[in-house]
Amino acid sequence: MHGVSGAGAAQVLKRPHVQQVAGDRRAGFYRPRPGYPDSTEAGGASLEAYRWSDLPSGTAVRTLSLVFLLPFMLCNVAIWMRPASFGSGAGIRALCRVLALTLTVLYVLTLVGVAVDLVAWKCLASPHCLAGRAWLSWLGGRPPGLRLAVSALVPIAAIGLVWWLATRPGFSFEAFHNPVGATSTLRLAVVEQRDDAPVVGRLRSIHVAASFATLDGVLLIARAAPRASLVTVALGLATAGVLLAGLALLCAHPLIDRPAPDRRIDGTTWALRAFACGLTVVVLVHVLTSQHPWPTTVGLPGYGATVAWLLAGLTALLLALGTATVLRRRGGKRIDGPVRGLGAPVIATVATVTAVAFSAELLYRVSDLLNRNAPAEERQATSPPLTYEWATFGFFLAVVAALAVAALVALISRRSRFRAAAAIVARDFPQAPPEAVSRLRQAQKAIARARFTEQLEPLIVVYAPFAALGLAASTSGLLGLDPGDVVERFTGIPLDLVNSYIAIGSYFIGAIVLGLVIAGIFAYRTAGFRRYIGVVWDLGTFWPRSAHPFAPPCYGDRAVTDLARRITYLVDSGHPVLLAGHSHGSVLLAATVLQLPPHVSRRVALLTYASPLRRLYARLFPAYVNQEALHEVGERLGWRWVNLWRDTDPIGSWIFSAHCLGERPAVPGPAGKVDRRLRDPWDVVIPAGDSVPPPIVGHWPGESDERFAAAVRELADRLRGREASERGDRRSGWRDGSGPVDAGPT
Repeated sequence: MHGVSGAGAAQVLKRPHVQQVAGDRRAGFYRPRPGYPDSTEAGGASLEAYRWSDLPSGTAVRTLSLVFLLPFMLCNVAIWMRPASFGSGAGIRALCRVLALTLTVLYVLTLVGVAVDLVAWKCLASPHCLAGRAWLSWLGGRPPGLRLAVSALVPIAAIGLVWWLATRPGFSFEAFHNPVGATSTLRLAVVEQRDDAPVVGRLRSIHVAASFATLDGVLLIARAAPRASLVTVALGLATAGVLLAGLALLCAHPLIDRPAPDRRIDGTTWALRAFACGLTVVVLVHVLTSQHPWPTTVGLPGYGATVAWLLAGLTALLLALGTATVLRRRGGKRIDGPVRGLGAPVIATVATVTAVAFSAELLYRVSDLLNRNAPAEERQATSPPLTYEWATFGFFLAVVAALAVAALVALISRRSRFRAAAAIVARDFPQAPPEAVSRLRQAQKAIARARFTEQLEPLIVVYAPFAALGLAASTSGLLGLDPGDVVERFTGIPLDLVNSYIAIGSYFIGAIVLGLVIAGIFAYRTAGFRRYIGVVWDLGTFWPRSAHPFAPPCYGDRAVTDLARRITYLVDSGHPVLLAGHSHGSVLLAATVLQLPPHVSRRVALLTYASPLRRLYARLFPAYVNQEALHEVGERLGWRWVNLWRDTDPIGSWIFSAHCLGERPAVPGPAGKVDRRLRDPWDVVIPAGDSVPPPIVGHWPGESDERFAAAVRELADRLRGREASERGDRRSGWRDGSGPVDAGPT
């Protein structure tokens, strides 16, 4: 079982000739072709590899869409990062869903800002902007109502496109549903066993309704200036009703989270969406036919204030989410990790700031394109609202602060990390020859770099407040304050320097977007490149869509169900099964073990290596991956579980105990025997017959390591002992676990 962005089945199996024995082109099981040498492992064991790397990506369009849906994906991940306290977490869930809806509204406002504000209201009223643009000049000089109605078709088409993409079926859940059902009550087991299609459908209807209501609201606010008619007021009240109804439904999580189709709640969300679509048609007709004079303001009336109030609402939601998480964390279990149970507000802040940065960059790049022939005065007047300028400035400051803190933390922790690494190297190689000094130094650096993972807390804790502060400062756009003027007045920094920083921040955001697009293309075309870039996508789409319906679909339920069915089939066919999972593959296997029925798990063993179960997942998702869940995995397997880890690995680590070979485990009982530390590199001198010393493996799989093979043999022997024990029980007339046990041959 490979990890994120894993290689092909032939490379995983270390066999050049393989054939698919189950699954489809996106995910399937592969075995070495019979008739070729080494088609079976030593002892006659059959080898199988499960290749799932095409589930989270697979096509260039989907991979590129992940770039633009990144804020939605991060917001969806945030809802799964709540603390492991008791209760359902209804408040945190509601806040995450409202925040997700607000991000959708922000994206719609961005499209409205491009098509309606910049193009229809500003560019079409400027001779300099229309010069040389025949594709726009046909609308120049037309009535404002016509210009706004025609330009509104652009955000409508964008909403329809996202709506259509979100409704495309990936696969039938019933086809991959585990007929046995989850045999564990733990949250991790239940999460990957449920059909999220009904929940996503309801959320999708609410988000589509809110999207159309947002467009309607912007058009009606512009139409209401300087004087609102009764029709405008009535349509405005209907638009506000759609938004309030959507918020109320999002907070009614017992209704939204019903796993099966429900005619009442599904009909309500469908009716809300249909009403919003019809209301948009009426609003467009009203804007097009209204006879009241339009104002002559530079920007679309009310648009800048609407954006500023939305960013103020986002700031308030992030503050409320952080407060709720802290209060809930106090009543839960002890949390040890980089964000100390605050993953939900931190990741939600990252998602929000990323969405605001993407929106600001799009508006500024379109504005630059439209204003290339305009004089300086007109270019300044037709720029996006000041709110986006504040947002860009805040994003730049947050990134600079995070980088400065990262450099400071790296410098401060360097001595302690290298001291600990030197002690590890000295313990592993006490009698290293003098010619191995260079290799010892390389191993020490690798261990010190790997231990920097534990030093990320200041970086994360500092970035989130700075980013939230930048969002809060964006509300200064309501007062018409320019960030350069404010900074110069209170700090003395010259105005031109501040404007230069803002420009640098804007181009920095553009570089990030361009880099993500290029990375998405190469990640699709190059398997090796996906090993580094595809990590974000593979980890982010592991969790079901419970907050944002436009986030990339989840692959965890498909992968876990595939594995559970295949393992059950093999065991029922009379074969004990040894599972071996690298990196994220170990997380999928742990969730799979919780799905297996007891008669199957009794004939299964587990080998994990470079596993992030404790180091990352137990810290970031404490409500779902915790000591209780990990102990149940071991108990279901009869503790036939070995976890291999290295000090040079920056991602994987020990799960229960960090002891070395010969030391006493830190935890008593069978859990203390799970972890096996591997010395990395296994030697620092050049072996006979070679020209280079053994490599430093780090997070790479390392299945060719003899110590890996030894762990496989040990678990296989324990499985054979279990089989012999059961045969002895049957011969003695005893049922499993109810009488004497005949160990039998091993």
